[in-house]
Amino acid sequence: MGHDSAFPHARSSALLIGSCEPFSGKSAIVLGLARQWLQRGVSVRIGKPLADSAELSNEGAGPLIDDDVRFVGQILGLSDAQLVPSVHLQGAASARERLLAGDLQAGSGLAQLQADLEAAGDQVTILEGAGGLNDGVLYGLSLVQVAQALQAPVVLVHSWSGCQSVEPLLQAHAQLGSLLCGVVLNGLPPEQVDAVRADLVPALERLGLPVLGVMPRSPLLRSVTVEELVRRLEAQVLCCRDRLDLLVETLSIGAMNVNSAMEFFRRRRNMAVVTGADRTDIQLAALEASTQCLILTGAGEPLPQLVSRAEELEVPLLKVEHDTLTTVGVIENAFGHVRLHESVKATYAFRLVEEHCDFEPLLTRLRLPIAA
Repeated sequence: MGHDSAFPHARSSALLIGSCEPFSGKSAIVLGLARQWLQRGVSVRIGKPLADSAELSNEGAGPLIDDDVRFVGQILGLSDAQLVPSVHLQGAASARERLLAGDLQAGSGLAQLQADLEAAGDQVTILEGAGGLNDGVLYGLSLVQVAQALQAPVVLVHSWSGCQSVEPLLQAHAQLGSLLCGVVLNGLPPEQVDAVRADLVPALERLGLPVLGVMPRSPLLRSVTVEELVRRLEAQVLCCRDRLDLLVETLSIGAMNVNSAMEFFRRRRNMAVVTGADRTDIQLAALEASTQCLILTGAGEPLPQLVSRAEELEVPLLKVEHDTLTTVGVIENAFGHVRLHESVKATYAFRLVEEHCDFEPLLTRLRLPIAA
C-alpha cells in the first residue's frame, strides 16, 4: 500500500530508545517497534551510536556495526544499508585512552550521523542508546547528549519495581525535557500489570511521563543459554556439547535431601541445577525434572551411570572448579544480563510488545508517513 498523502514532504526522522539502567529491555522494544512499523509500510533503519560489542565488525574493514544491531537486522530481514554504523566502540582500552587524553567529545562521528539522518529521506531511524542514562559520557554519546545533538525524541524503557521506581524517570525527564516522548514500564509481576495501568499510569502522565506500555516480567527474555553459563563459569562440558543452546530460566541448588529435592524440582521449569559432585541421588533426581543443565561443584568425578543417563536425556553435564556459592553467584548475575541473541526470544519479544505497548502516539510525534 502507498504512503498517506497527508505527508507530502516526508523527512528523515530519528527516535532514540534508552533506559535509566542497563539491561532494562531496550533491544526487545527496538525489535518489536521496528517490526510493527515495517508491517505498516514505514521504511526503518536501526543503529546504536555507541557500540558495546562489535565482534563481527572487528573481523573485517567494513563499517562499525554493533552486534545487537546485526542480530535485530537479521531477525527483521533488513539490508546492510538499513544498519546504521556506530560512532564509537566502547571498551576498557578506549575508555582509558579517552580519559588520559581528556577527550570527552563524540567528534566527527556524531556530525556524520547527523548528516546521514538528514540525507536518509523517507525513512525512520531507530537508535538504541548506551546502557544507562549516563553511560557514554566519556565518548560524548550519552543518551542525553545524543538526543540533544540530534533533537531526537526519546522513549525510555524502565524496569518497574514499585512507586520509588519513578525517581530515575523524573531525573531523566528533568534532563531531557520535551524530548522525552514516552516511557515503557518493564519487568512487572504479571499480576500487577492491570493495577499499574489503572492506578499509576494516569499519575505518571500527570507528571509529564506518557506511558506507551506496561510489560510483564518474562523469564524467557531474562534466560541465559547453557553455552553462556559454560563461558562465564569456565566449565568443563562432560556430555551433550551439541545441546548448549538450551535456555535456562531458573536456578536450583541441590543441597537438601532427595525427597525434598524431587518435590522442589517438580515445581520449577527450565532449570540449571547446581549440586555437589558427590550427590548422585540429587543429580539423578534433577535429570528427571525440567533441567536444562546439571552443574557439579567440588571434588570428585560423576559416576558413569550419571553421565550415561544425562546423555540419554540430552541434558548437558558441566563440571566447575568454583564452590557452590561462587557458582550460584555467577549464574544469578547472568540472568537478565545477556543480549537478545536467540530467535526464540525475538519471537516472544514481538508478542510481548504487540500485546502490551501502543506506539501510535509516536507516529504523530515523528510525523511518519504510514500505510493507511
